[in-house]
Amino acid sequence: MNFAFCHEHVKPARGGCETYIADLARRLLADRHEVHLYACRWDVAALPAGIRYHRLPRVPGPRFLRPWRFSRRCHEALANARHDLTIGFDKTWGLDVLFPQGGLHAATVEHNRDKHRGRLGRVLARLGKTFDLGHWSFSRLERRQYLEAQRPLIVVNSRMVQRHFQRYYGIAEDSVHVVHSAIHPERFQQPDRPRHRVDWRHRHGLAPTETVALFVARNYRLKGLEPLLLAVQRLTRRAEFRRSSGFRLVVAGSSRTREFRRMALSLGIDKHVRFLGNCDDITGGFFAADFLVHPTFYDPCSLVVLEGLACGLPVITTRQNGATELLRPLQEGYVIDTPHDTNHLAWCMAQLLDPSRRLVCSQAARQTAARWTFEQHYQRLMHILQPAATRRLAA
Repeated sequence: MNFAFCHEHVKPARGGCETYIADLARRLLADRHEVHLYACRWDVAALPAGIRYHRLPRVPGPRFLRPWRFSRRCHEALANARHDLTIGFDKTWGLDVLFPQGGLHAATVEHNRDKHRGRLGRVLARLGKTFDLGHWSFSRLERRQYLEAQRPLIVVNSRMVQRHFQRYYGIAEDSVHVVHSAIHPERFQQPDRPRHRVDWRHRHGLAPTETVALFVARNYRLKGLEPLLLAVQRLTRRAEFRRSSGFRLVVAGSSRTREFRRMALSLGIDKHVRFLGNCDDITGGFFAADFLVHPTFYDPCSLVVLEGLACGLPVITTRQNGATELLRPLQEGYVIDTPHDTNHLAWCMAQLLDPSRRLVCSQAARQTAARWTFEQHYQRLMHILQPAATRRLAA
């Protein structure tokens, strides 16, 4: 089969959707399918050999107009091309298949409001969206994507997102296909993990005896860093913390740390938090950590949680994360109802200060990672895409 992927930038080092595009392309090429990439920029070194690239002109102008312009350029480029299926992964319209890795904009907006603990903050956030050109643009684009007469085949990465299509746009759940996200566990296979663990800790100033919690994100606020810091303060007051041999929260993924550094200082926990900013060697961070904490306000199906499981890390996350659909309660770690429940979040971290509890959760995490692999994800996805391509050719 001949596939066309459409995404403005594909640089897998940025993680998330762009890593997924590289993984899917690699697997399709291994089955001798053709993969064409329509994009403005990409990282050839990080993408599999065999992709056929189609460079589109760089999209100028404000952020809220760029998805419209990129979609239009895709249409122009695809007008005379012959592909079995065209696939978009974000804010693009008019393609055969849409696989929105980031979920729905409408859901993201609502969950973003939940970042505010007080009712007044949520009300002000709602009013602010009234004057947000990006919000109006992306909302209109989303309606064009999914509510036109020629609706694309919709694939999502969790049942949570499937329910969002019903809630926000009245699209029946049986019209939305669920294929949970997956990763290549081979990416985290390292023959000498203990040495890498020691080296990474030494490089980043972490003691060998400390229990290290890892938090990885690009959008610190949406992924719950603020309540996490409050929870760390509460953790330091618990008996389990006083009995431990030391604790450190490692924060990585974004250089925008000033606000959170000030917060850690004001809470008196700055010596227990290590901010790394952008981190090129984050795989080593998974080896060096003792558990992963991801108290997100919204994640369609978090890849960082799946990466943590593949590394055998116990996981703490929230019910607003579609990846919890792959977890078994109280086995791989803990799932909390809301990031704002900082007492519960602190309690969960306190349980994972116990090495014996971590060992039990670590074993369960590895089992879960082995049960849902990228190969299973790929086979499920192809079971959906192949009939769609046949119907398209017949039409």
